[in-house]
Amino acid sequence: MKFNFKILPEKGSSWRTFAVFAIAVVMGMGFFLMREAEVVSYLSDNPQACVNCHVMTPVYNSWMHSSHREWVSCNGCHVPQDNIFNSYYFKAKDGLYHSAVFTARAEPDVITMREASEEVVQNNCIRCHIQQVTEVKYDGWLDNHRENRTERACWSCHQEVPHGRIHGLSTVKYNIAPLPTDLDEMVIPEWLAKEIEAQ
Repeated sequence: MKFNFKILPEKGSSWRTFAVFAIAVVMGMGFFLMREAEVVSYLSDNPQACVNCHVMTPVYNSWMHSSHREWVSCNGCHVPQDNIFNSYYFKAKDGLYHSAVFTARAEPDVITMREASEEVVQNNCIRCHIQQVTEVKYDGWLDNHRENRTERACWSCHQEVPHGRIHGLSTVKYNIAPLPTDLDEMVIPEWLAKEIEAQ
């Protein structure tokens, strides 16, 4: 038994031209949307990919002003680090969820983590800070630290690390940092640029 799947109508059919045109339009729109959404940028580890969605700008800016900026990017905290397949699977799954919420304009004012993301962030906190988490000297002056050091969420105490207190959508107008994707825009004031060139 021969299975022959034909996507196009028979040659000479009046529908063939329409089918070719429709397929070309769908493929063209798909490539256009992929380009506009900068899909390839999400495969990288560059934190600027996160601000392709403007709702992430205050979160990105708060991270930019934190000490974590020097050591870890967005993926270092928010993506599993156990193996590359799990990392990309989680990024794809989480990214599809984010894009659906953003497309439907259903994003909350203050973005919070879902349960799966909380687990990933907790594991990554412990992975990087294992020495501090297991430090014996804390036992004497932090109540129940020995019992609770890996079971409770790190952010139950460290609430402002690394995103600070103010990072909701309503704070966008108060964010003075430029959008990092505006690479053509000069962020150094003219007078300072002249001083730098003079030296």
